[in-house]
Amino acid sequence: MTSNSISSAPATADDLGPAYLDCPTGLVEHFFSDGIFRWSDDLYRIYGYERGDVIPSMEMALAHIEPDDRPKVQAFWERVAASGGPSSIYVSIRDRKDRQHKLLFSGDFIMEDGTPVGVWGVVVDLTQSIHSDRRQLATEAVAASARNRAVIEQAKGILMGRTGVSADEAYELMSQQSQTQNKKVYAIAHEIVKRATRQSTELTAPAGP
Repeated sequence: MTSNSISSAPATADDLGPAYLDCPTGLVEHFFSDGIFRWSDDLYRIYGYERGDVIPSMEMALAHIEPDDRPKVQAFWERVAASGGPSSIYVSIRDRKDRQHKLLFSGDFIMEDGTPVGVWGVVVDLTQSIHSDRRQLATEAVAASARNRAVIEQAKGILMGRTGVSADEAYELMSQQSQTQNKKVYAIAHEIVKRATRQSTELTAPAGP
């Protein structure tokens, strides 16, 4: 969806804010007078092309958009071309090498002397950002799971030492408490460890005068 005359567009990638500054960003212009789509070099690259490889058009762009997203993209473009914006839409595309990209497309009128003469758009490739967020969430989930397992094992040891039950029986006791109190097993384990730590501190604290 833009090209070298992009200077007429009323916004730049910086207007999207710091959250998007590290994401690949392309621009598109479409003037009503000639019907030509002008893409920036970065937009060609998002789709897996270099300037000169293809001639940008709505049909060419739609061919890259995931089938389920095509009707809403067509409706979005027609709405912006008729009524302006700013307006945004999230879409999924397949680039030249069949790699999926998650894009944010924002569009509005190109204005000359107060009259709409075309549509401009900013296209932000959020793919890497989304993957990074997912990796971060996965890392945090694994870390949290490890912490929870460590607390559960510690609580099992406390119950085994105090009641003489086996490891399986200790876990079963915590599981029963979990159901009775409507809490997660790790929450029950945390309470057991917390109480044991507090009692240990009280026993080892020096007596008052």
